[in-house]
Amino acid sequence: MKFSELKLNQNVLDALDAMRFEECTPVQEQAIPLILEGKDLIAVAQTGTGKTAAFLLPVLNKLSEGNHPEDAINCIVMSPTRELAQQIDQQMEGFSYFLPVSNVAVYGGNDGALFEQQKRGLTLGADVVIATPGRLLAHLNLGYVDLSKVSYFILDEADRMLDMGFYEDIMQIVKYLPKERQTIMFSATMPSKIQQLAKNILNDPSEIKLAISKPAEKIVQAAYVCYENQKLGIIRSLFATDVPERVIIFASSKIKVKEVTKALKLMKLNVGEMHSDLEQSQREQMLLEFKSGRINILVATDIVSRGIDIDDIRSVINFDVPHDSEDYVHRIGRTARANNDGVAITFVCESEQSKFKAIENFLEKDIYKIQVPSELGETPEYAPKAHRGRNMRQGNNVNNKKKRNFRNNKRKD
Repeated sequence: MKFSELKLNQNVLDALDAMRFEECTPVQEQAIPLILEGKDLIAVAQTGTGKTAAFLLPVLNKLSEGNHPEDAINCIVMSPTRELAQQIDQQMEGFSYFLPVSNVAVYGGNDGALFEQQKRGLTLGADVVIATPGRLLAHLNLGYVDLSKVSYFILDEADRMLDMGFYEDIMQIVKYLPKERQTIMFSATMPSKIQQLAKNILNDPSEIKLAISKPAEKIVQAAYVCYENQKLGIIRSLFATDVPERVIIFASSKIKVKEVTKALKLMKLNVGEMHSDLEQSQREQMLLEFKSGRINILVATDIVSRGIDIDDIRSVINFDVPHDSEDYVHRIGRTARANNDGVAITFVCESEQSKFKAIENFLEKDIYKIQVPSELGETPEYAPKAHRGRNMRQGNNVNNKKKRNFRNNKRKD
């Protein structure tokens, strides 16, 4: 379906035409008419499906019709991270180019001037406020923000906000909002905690659920079956001869991110790291350097697996197997964008084999296994069922040992 077939006004269509947006994605085709009708909505859709436009376009369309109070905040868009808030803000600038709609992005940072700029936008009544929960709450607590006229409350990546511990913050913000409003929630997954949040803040919502799409066919996927202590050696061998061009390495913890970054720096490679120990300003600077090419390897936790828009990433390396198929799709979806080719490599140690097999089952194909360099020694066999059984037995042994210790200690007491 083309955007011109939707009930969007000409100014919105002119902005879309200028940005060369013609065809709707499935989530846009389903969500935009529902939002235009004024219905509350919960949509399950992963990053990369065009969901930002799916909620911004109909809201901008409504705001541009002039039936909302001037000099008041009419729409709140909640975002889990500063980076995603900035991206939504940038898209907002494009979509609203021909519209008399104002916006301000409100997120954390150590810049006092930035805080004052946000305060100005909030007190003057920007039509659309794009905010992270903590920073918006900080402004609200200072007493100069009026949310009593908000007509639209949007939560983007709601599951991620709850994973980051923002449930209480969101519920505090909701207390400042009028009961009569349209609430729109986008989430990549629908766990019970999201269902509970939806029940608390949405009113008889319509639902859209898009299946997790498979990774793009042009992504070349491969894996190394190895021992945990061989992973750094494989990294070194991969980068020993060819200088890498625009690579993201995903690791499961910030400790591993730091270890891998240190090893690559010893190889004199241009590498940066992204994890939750960094201040927002440091993360923003790191992303800027990666986008500009001053850093060509970024080692990161899943903090950058969703919602970061960089088109020319050549390779993604999963230093650890992602928790589930959805995380895998999000991670490797950072490459092969904007008609570029891409490579996704995953390191699979013994304890991760069953998780990786589940990903292969979801993809309905066996991912090609690359031979580990011979100088790194022998490697484990790829036998997910056997390793799964052994992991379960080891877990049972640990539990039995705990029970014995508990009984022995009880006797001593």
